[in-house]
Amino acid sequence: MTSHNLAARLEDAFLRRSVPALRRRGWRPAIHVFASYGTQRRARVLARVVMTDPLHDPSGTLIRELPGPGATRQELAAATMQGLRDAQRGWRQFLGTTVPFYPVTITLGQATVTVNADRVGLVDIVVEGHELTPGPHLVQVTGPASPPQHGLIQIIADNTTHGIVCDIDDTIMVTHLPRPLVAAWNAFVKYTHTREAVPGMAELLTEFSLRHPQAPIIYLSTGAWNVQQTLSSFMARHGIPAGPMLLTDWGPTNTGWFRSGQEHKRTQLRRLLIDLPQIQWLLIGDDGQHDPLIYAELAREHRPHVGAIAIRQLSPTEQVMSHFTAEPLAVYGPASVLQAAVPQVYGSDGFELRQQLSHVF
Repeated sequence: MTSHNLAARLEDAFLRRSVPALRRRGWRPAIHVFASYGTQRRARVLARVVMTDPLHDPSGTLIRELPGPGATRQELAAATMQGLRDAQRGWRQFLGTTVPFYPVTITLGQATVTVNADRVGLVDIVVEGHELTPGPHLVQVTGPASPPQHGLIQIIADNTTHGIVCDIDDTIMVTHLPRPLVAAWNAFVKYTHTREAVPGMAELLTEFSLRHPQAPIIYLSTGAWNVQQTLSSFMARHGIPAGPMLLTDWGPTNTGWFRSGQEHKRTQLRRLLIDLPQIQWLLIGDDGQHDPLIYAELAREHRPHVGAIAIRQLSPTEQVMSHFTAEPLAVYGPASVLQAAVPQVYGSDGFELRQQLSHVF
């Protein structure tokens, strides 16, 4: 048995023991339904099943303001205590126990299907025959011990020809932290000064939505599913258009101790091309990790489906936070990989990218 298989088996054994133990303490399975997308023939439904304590409401404001310079000692103390409670809730959120193979029933339009979550509690299923028209619709997901939960599905018309795939960390949001700590920070820390919106990105994405009202904006990130709510709250606060998020699970697999972020992005991009073959995509990312290489690779292999690539250029400080060197990581890749046969634009923020994109996409 390889160490990778051992890690996956240890995780499975932990879940087999922890779920019954939490049930004995009164915890119950809760279904989180995520926004997703579909066509007039089929739709992708995304959900996650986790154990929750009904006596501790995990909901609530995820993003708060710190007291101002004139705050009293009592206000500062109250803010500190609230921060500790938020961190505790974020800890539970980040390390929440998922429910493997939990049966759920999905109802979307005229279609109803019953499936099981996978070994890490994730539901990722295609529902056919829903007979829904283009536009936003609600999907209902329920389980044997869980009340019905709803999520938004964007049904995309067959004649939709444009769409955006956008990275999150360092592309629309900056946390000024080393990349390995970003996911935990997103879960534990809720104050607005700890994360900033990249200037101009909300305007870029909003303008695209206004020009193409039916076009999907899909956020593709190597972040974990358990911080999806925090990311959604951040985007709503900063006026960034909502859209499906394609996140990942960080646990071990049969082939590795951790899932590959690069392979996650490659897989999800190619699935989008299969699910929505009529769309030409604008790919937005940053040069702090591997976005330029992954996007260029996709453009070379599937030229008709990629309209343009927009790359936010990180500052030297941001580069160090991203991968501990001051130079863009992509420059270390083979020169041939960097040659995408589509228009490419570069800029330090959304305003610069928006200006250049107006000429090419």
